[in-house]
Amino acid sequence: AKAARLLARAARPVLVVGGQAVLRAGEVGELAAAVAALGVPVYLAGGARGLLGAESPLQLRHRRKEALREADLVVLAGMPADFRLDYGRHIARSARLIGANLSRAELARNRKPDLAVHADPGLFLRALAAEAARRGAAAAGTAWSAWMARLRARDEERELEIEDQAKRPAEGYLNPLALCRAIDRQLGAESLIVADGGDFVATAAYVLRPRAPLSWLDPGAFGTLGVGGGFALGAKLARPEAEVWLLWGDGSAAFSLAEFDACARHGVGIVAVVGNDAGWTQIAREQVPALGDDVGTVLARTAYHTVAEGYGGRGLLLERAEEMDAVLGEARRLAREGIPVLVNAQIGRTEFRKGSISI
Repeated sequence: AKAARLLARAARPVLVVGGQAVLRAGEVGELAAAVAALGVPVYLAGGARGLLGAESPLQLRHRRKEALREADLVVLAGMPADFRLDYGRHIARSARLIGANLSRAELARNRKPDLAVHADPGLFLRALAAEAARRGAAAAGTAWSAWMARLRARDEERELEIEDQAKRPAEGYLNPLALCRAIDRQLGAESLIVADGGDFVATAAYVLRPRAPLSWLDPGAFGTLGVGGGFALGAKLARPEAEVWLLWGDGSAAFSLAEFDACARHGVGIVAVVGNDAGWTQIAREQVPALGDDVGTVLARTAYHTVAEGYGGRGLLLERAEEMDAVLGEARRLAREGIPVLVNAQIGRTEFRKGSISI
């Protein structure tokens, strides 16, 4: 009730939904309906990606920091004020903050909320939507139309920037943004994305649009690399009807590439795409400017497609931009036949994520 009153008085609300909100996997439909009913501009993080599908008018994908700094009410549902939000500093000091989290400690860490809800954040959002409807505020989103239009225009501007950057050269190799856009074109309604990597996966997070709830798995906030192979294998066995895409950085691929053996032996058809730029690029982005040394960040353009063949899968080498759709389409076809496929995509480095840090 307190949250509903704060929401009713807000002129510029923003909702951030984290992976903790979708832990009740069998009830994500009810959660998605509640978020839609609230009508609040929303950003999805971690496992909550895909909650509203690929084309929800409420969901925003870019310039979250600016939105949080301009908001007068922020709701953090299942996401702490950690480094992803600059330890709470992305949120304006003048904004009212509602936090819902399963961890009492995380609720108050770094930025103490005006209203702390120590509860399941998914259930909280459903209760909030019900309370707003009971108060006759189900159509409150119309009061925020100008605010939403402002955020949407900013989002679309960023999309155009990404489209432009995807056309730029990348050291003679594939532009990673263009590759991610090509992957997004291939994603079907029943697709499931497993993301395991640093710079390449972070780039993909800007571009790929998960098609449905519970269709995005990643290493979590602390970037626990190596989960990709096991996640993809488990996801395909749990949801055999889904088209499983595994996005690997070339550094992280080495941690679980051997799972291709299990996939091949058991006929588990997945599509793995290695963004191969011959380096630990996420680390290099921070280390080289700070220390002037690339030690420990340089890798080789390893023939990962050949390694996959050795494990009994199929390997495809992707080097030319004009071949992206054809190669990715062939990978999908083979995976549908129960053949695990690895696409070794030779990407170059760009300035797209310049200045980003590893934690």
